[in-house]
Amino acid sequence: MATVIKGTKRQARKRHRQSLERRMRNRSVRTRVRHQMRQMREAIAAGDADTVAGLLPQTLSVIDVAWRRGVLHRNTASRYKSRLSRQAQAVLTAGGA
Repeated sequence: MATVIKGTKRQARKRHRQSLERRMRNRSVRTRVRHQMRQMREAIAAGDADTVAGLLPQTLSVIDVAWRRGVLHRNTASRYKSRLSRQAQAVLTAGGA
């Protein structure tokens, strides 16, 4: 993955290296968010209140980590959390009643 840019300044090579590292780091965080949200949506669709109750704090935490690391915009993270929380609450109240 590490491509070598010959004939360029040291600074440009370093910046390129840094951008590749950041890209891989951001990609792993984004993948983790998407995977966690997919699990959460599947549990909500199945109507499994126990699983939803267990996954909700984890999912919100993963979204917060992505926001803190700059992978997600603040409003995007807030929107994801709001929608998932609302859907989870609907399952939890239906499961508890």
